[in-house]
Amino acid sequence: MTARSGTSRQDSTTWQFIGGLALLVALGLNLRPLLAAASPLMEEIRVATGLSYTVLAWLTTLPFLCMGAVALASGRLQAWLGEQRGISLALVAIAVACALRQVDGSGATLLATALLGGAGIALIQALVPGLAKRRFGRRMPLAMGVYSAALMSGGGLAAWASPWLARLGGWQLGVGLWWVPALITLLAWVWLSRRPRAPEPAWVALAGPRPWRLPRAWLLALYFGVINAGYSSVVTWLPVYYRELGWSASSSGLLLAWMTIFQVLAALSMPALAQRQSHADRRWLLAVSLLAQLTGYLGLILLPGQGALVWVAIAGFGLGACFSLGLILALDHLPDPRAAGRLAAFMQGFGFMLNALSPWISGALREATGGFLAAWVLLALGVAAMLLVTLRFAPRDYPLVMAGVAERA
Repeated sequence: MTARSGTSRQDSTTWQFIGGLALLVALGLNLRPLLAAASPLMEEIRVATGLSYTVLAWLTTLPFLCMGAVALASGRLQAWLGEQRGISLALVAIAVACALRQVDGSGATLLATALLGGAGIALIQALVPGLAKRRFGRRMPLAMGVYSAALMSGGGLAAWASPWLARLGGWQLGVGLWWVPALITLLAWVWLSRRPRAPEPAWVALAGPRPWRLPRAWLLALYFGVINAGYSSVVTWLPVYYRELGWSASSSGLLLAWMTIFQVLAALSMPALAQRQSHADRRWLLAVSLLAQLTGYLGLILLPGQGALVWVAIAGFGLGACFSLGLILALDHLPDPRAAGRLAAFMQGFGFMLNALSPWISGALREATGGFLAAWVLLALGVAAMLLVTLRFAPRDYPLVMAGVAERA
């Protein structure tokens, strides 16, 4: 009888773990279609709405601005809304934003829904790490890896599917039908939230260093923003770039889906390598990731038509790795998990705001120069500069720089 009870509890725990992972996957899949679905259809949207490239960039810029603002306020938002209500409201915002795009394709609606949906995306991204830490315990790194892979997969799936949906019902269907998975996830979340569970921990003020007072925190924010700036620009403009080179909407959308495969591989493999390290020196992993990005951008600049799949795959691997390794880098700086989480939130907050500028700057360069080469050159220069900055992240210096002691040259 005791053996049966033990087996039953073990089976129940296993199914809870699998169910929890499935829920994280569902949440992650809903966080990038709002950004990526419009990318292969930018030409159709531009012709239909009359918006310039610079204005169209705001479709990506506004959500990233929301991600930055919400990351900075994540602790207080969780205390105010709570996890259950916060994620529910976020899914409603994403679903409503996508549905509005399907029924009204005006430029004003596209921009307003970028802000509304971006707020929903940002709120989920702020709440999921706490959910994963509490629900998965020591398995949290695995859970966050699966969640990150799902997040990137959602963008690739949307980029691949939106041109096909547009063929069936126009570009508004391609960018708008993503309210369906958001609604399904919302219903599943509400149903699961009704089940008995442990109370959510209250938010408390933390002792320790204030990130905004530390030069290292600002350096991390700059670093995270620049090494991930390529994602927002590539998602927004890569299909447009290849359409100008004569590719079709579906083929250019497939490029983003192809890139996503390698982002997912990097998001799963590079943190696994970091976890197996016997020390916390991430510099060589970051250097490899940044060199991959740089190689991809140089390929887009010098040989865009030859080996396009190779350049996009290499750049995608670098982008996927830099996001997860950037978070690990921030968490390495402080031993206390809550203080380290606050540092990571600060880094993401200002980093995402820098990400938000990237597609806007790229769009402005496209307007000024008539092509995207200048945008790829700027991204390549940024990555090259961050390769030099990577040298500063020596673990032996972390106690000093996080105590406010001047950094070494």
